[in-house]
Amino acid sequence: QVQLVESGGGLVQAGGSLRLSCAASGSIFSINGMGWYRQAPGKQRELVAVITSGGRTNYADSVKGRFTISRDNDNNTVYLQMNSLKPEDTAVYYCKANILWVDYWGKGTLVTVSS
Repeated sequence: QVQLVESGGGLVQAGGSLRLSCAASGSIFSINGMGWYRQAPGKQRELVAVITSGGRTNYADSVKGRFTISRDNDNNTVYLQMNSLKPEDTAVYYCKANILWVDYWGKGTLVTVSS
C-alpha cells in the first residue's frame, strides 16, 4: 500500500507564506508525476501545481508567480512553497502521486488565509 501524508497547513494572514510537504511511503517503486490540488468550501477540487519526475512544472494561472512546487525524489517528497497568500487561497490542499500509473491521494491539509 502507498500512503501520502501532507503537513504544513495552518492559519496565516494575507500576504504571508506557508510551505506544504507531502511524503509518500509504502510500496513505492517509481513515482511519476506529483502534484498539489485544492478544494475550497462549495467548490470543486482544482489543480494547483504539478511536477514530473524530471522536474517539469505546471501551475494554475491563479498561483503563478506566487507558488513554487518542488520535489525530493530520494525521499519521495513533494513541496509547495506558497507566498503572497490571499484569502481566496483558503482551501484544503491535497497531494497526489502517480505511481505505476495509479493515482494516490493524501487526506489533505487545511490552509486558511485571513484578510
